[in-house]
Amino acid sequence: MFHAVVHLDHHHAQVLHFDAHQVHAARIEAHERHAHGDDSRSLQALFAALCQALQDTPEVLMTGSHVVLGQFRHYVEAHRPQLAPHIADYRPAAELSQGQLLALARQFFRAHDRMAGVATPG
Repeated sequence: MFHAVVHLDHHHAQVLHFDAHQVHAARIEAHERHAHGDDSRSLQALFAALCQALQDTPEVLMTGSHVVLGQFRHYVEAHRPQLAPHIADYRPAAELSQGQLLALARQFFRAHDRMAGVATPG
């Protein structure tokens, strides 16, 4: 699909792949939990799974807390640099319903693609 929007927190990612006619929703969970509050491996596993889910998506809008977006951006730059050009923007946002997240993404990509001179199918 042409676009994706992700809402990311430290426990899961809500991913919506969409185009003008359809939406595919997925939820990626951080499965591992570690003693003594060390969730870094869990977070790395979540980021790796999210990158895998986004690898074939031309344009992605990332949303979430400022902190987790910064951590994900650093992970992408260090471990998955081929994905970096596909991430159109990182936008801090509270968790939204699926409908609200999709509306935010459609509005963002209409403006983003118009600025780039690209027709937006989604």
